[in-house]
Parts: sequence; structure tokens; C-alpha cells
Amino acid sequence: MKKIFALLLCVAMLAVCFIGCAETTPDDGNKDNPADTTVGDDTTAGDDTTAGNEDEPSAKVFKMGTNAAFPPYEFKEGDKFVGIDVEIATAIAEKLGGTLEVVDMEFDSIITAVQQGEVDFGMAGMTVTDERLLEVDFTSSYATGVQSVIVLEDSDIATLDDLAGKKIGVQLGTTGDIHASDDYGAENVTKYGKGADAVIALKGGDVNAVIIDNEPAKAFVAENEGLKILDTDYAIEDYAIAVKKDNTQLLDDINEALEALTEDGTIDAIIAKFIKAE
Repeated sequence: MKKIFALLLCVAMLAVCFIGCAETTPDDGNKDNPADTTVGDDTTAGDDTTAGNEDEPSAKVFKMGTNAAFPPYEFKEGDKFVGIDVEIATAIAEKLGGTLEVVDMEFDSIITAVQQGEVDFGMAGMTVTDERLLEVDFTSSYATGVQSVIVLEDSDIATLDDLAGKKIGVQLGTTGDIHASDDYGAENVTKYGKGADAVIALKGGDVNAVIIDNEPAKAFVAENEGLKILDTDYAIEDYAIAVKKDNTQLLDDINEALEALTEDGTIDAIIAKFIKAE
């Protein structure tokens, strides 16, 4: 009887030992279990907001192609680009959640730069023409420009008709260039890389007149003695911003920004800052 009792006692002890081992096995296995809650929390921590912000793209930089020799629309003060177009473009970039970078180039290179994606848009007192519409799209107009004629104070040129047969200086690729070539013959038109170069040619006697936008014309006359502007306007035009063909998203975004900046008076304030009412 004692033997049977001892045997039963041993069996009971073995059973308790077995159950105890079975209960500890899952705890040991959790150390390598990929579905463990602790591992899951670590993964979530790895995707915290701070880490994610480090990989977020910075604000969009909008590149504006221009010719910074066209006061008061775009010019330089020291190393800084200033002017009506520069300030309006800066306001547009801010409206679109970005910043502005000005890329200075020859005027006749701007449309090509837009087409090739070297800049996001072109803004340089640029007039919408049928020829340009074949190459780029244009936004709504943001300002009105007037083409004027600069001559020497003692010039015998008093009207637009007097320009016939005269030597006319223009800035290459501008509407002054286009209109003068059409109206007075390309053989009578001398093209210069900058409007200032055309004015220098006028003072030196190489040309008899310069056709250029009115606001730059007034600046050139103010800075150079012996020049005047004819009382008759040569042409009246609307300025707009050139965007790569079929880039409808950017075109729509800029138009929306222009509309908002017009409604809140920003554009009028910028223009009035550089062009004083007479």
C-alpha cells in the first residue's frame, strides 16, 4: 500500500513539474515573436512626427526668368533684384506657398527658357502676341504697357510718320522690335541686347530714335540729358506672365494668385510704389 501511495505521489509531482514548464514556455518565446506588442510600439515610435518632418520637401522655389535691365519692372540695386515684376512675382510665390528665385538672362532667351523648363515662368514686362502664343501660354494681364519713342531733344522727328526711313534702335525680341520691323522695315531697325545699349546708340548718333516701353523710356530720359519722349504713344499693350505650354496647373495657380492679389490691392500698391501718378 505504501508503495502504491509513493508511486502516486511521484506521478503527481511529475505532473506539477510538467504543467509549470508548459506555462513558462510562451513567455520565453515572446522574446522573438514578431507580433509582440513591444515590437509593434517600437515600430510606431520609428515613424514619429519629428522623423517624418526631416524627410518632408522644403517649400517650392519658383524660378522666374527675366531681363533685369527694364526699370521699373525689373532691375538691380547692387546685387538685389527689384522692380514691379519682382515684387508681384514674390507675392505670387508666397500665395502658392513657396519662394522666388530670379534668373537673369537676355530678353529673347526667356521664352526658350520657359519652354525647356529652365525656369517656371517668364516675367519681364512681356506683352501677349500671336507669335508668342504659339510658343507659350500666358496668364491674365497684370499691368498695361505703352510703347514710346525716344529721340534727341533737337531731333526733326516729331510724329510717328517721321520715323519712316529713319534708323530705329530697339531691344532684341521685344514688341518694340516686332512692331518697328513690321511698320518701318527690318532693314531700318537695329536690335540691341539691352534697352540701355539702344539709348547709348541714340546718343552716339548710330540710330535716330529708340522704341521701348514708356516706363523704362522715362527712366532713360531722366538719366540722360538731351533726350525726350514723343508725345504720341506708339502702341498700348497688356503685360502677362509666360508659362510652359500645357502646364495648366501652374497657369491656373498663378491666375488665382493674381486675382487674389488684385482684389486685395497688392498689385496696385506695388505698381504705385514704382510708378508715381502724374
